[in-house]
Amino acid sequence: MCRIVGVFVILCLMNVQAFGQVAQGEAQPFGVNLAGAEFGGGKMPGEFGKQYTYPTEVDLDYFSERGMKLIRLPFKWERMQHELNGELNNEELQRLTQFMEAARDKDMLVILDLHNYARRQVDGETFVIGTGPVKVEHLADFWKRLTVAMQSYRENIYGFALMNEPYGLEIPSEWFNMAQSSIYGIREVDMETTVLVGGNDWSSAERWVEQSDTLKYLFDPGDNLIFEAHVYFDHDASGAYRGTYEEEKATPYIGVERIQPFVNWLKVNGFRGFVGEYGVPGDDDRWLEAMDNFLSYLQRNNINATYWAGGPWWGKYKLSIMPDEDGDKPQMGVVERYLYTQID
Repeated sequence: MCRIVGVFVILCLMNVQAFGQVAQGEAQPFGVNLAGAEFGGGKMPGEFGKQYTYPTEVDLDYFSERGMKLIRLPFKWERMQHELNGELNNEELQRLTQFMEAARDKDMLVILDLHNYARRQVDGETFVIGTGPVKVEHLADFWKRLTVAMQSYRENIYGFALMNEPYGLEIPSEWFNMAQSSIYGIREVDMETTVLVGGNDWSSAERWVEQSDTLKYLFDPGDNLIFEAHVYFDHDASGAYRGTYEEEKATPYIGVERIQPFVNWLKVNGFRGFVGEYGVPGDDDRWLEAMDNFLSYLQRNNINATYWAGGPWWGKYKLSIMPDEDGDKPQMGVVERYLYTQID
């Protein structure tokens, strides 16, 4: 199917599967975020094992045994590439490739998620990409280098996720320009691997049309984009869940209501979608009911998702889906029921 976007660009959607491509028209896997490599909010790059870590084989085993075959792996730009336009850091790249090899051995797919919020630290100071010393071209250079470094793992890369939750940008076109430049950087060396494009304004599904509609004009020479939204069910949709179910003004279908603008946008424009983050506390069954309704809606609309979050360092974090001394978390009882999307 071919579609005109903008004035001169024609995108033809093909049902093709190759290494690093997400097959259209087929059931897609649900999964989980395995956090840790993006931890540490101080001066970058930080100390491995102290400020941040990587998920382990034990973490992968837990989710694989429950039938989950998709992992979203957040990581930091500053750790993977210490200097702008510089070579990738060998130690950090080795940590990433070890994780990729472990996932491949378990037949698990990985989304490589650059968890930088459209920002980058330089000499201890944080800059929005496109300001100060951090240029849009630097982001494209990073993605080109990482794509080259990941060529041996293409068969278990579900996609390159360009940027986690851009926010605080003056106009939506700032994120459009970053995304377009990054797509071109990847496609200079890889025309097949799927590229996931998050939305502006924290990748909000609820505000997608207002904040991210211009992304429909992105051009991908490889014709293999998936758009990524995030959804939380608390009152401000931040995922902090500071109050009780009543205090957060939640309802059983709050998640469905918040994802609908994104789903409708996908349908109108003929795009594929993905929910990179969603999650609820496990201390009230009503949150679990809302999540169940949400996942059922996604499944029926052929949109897969990754739960936020798993990983080895969460401790008492209320959204953690990692087991503790009492066994599985309540959230797992819902999440493990949704392993693949539904194709009519």
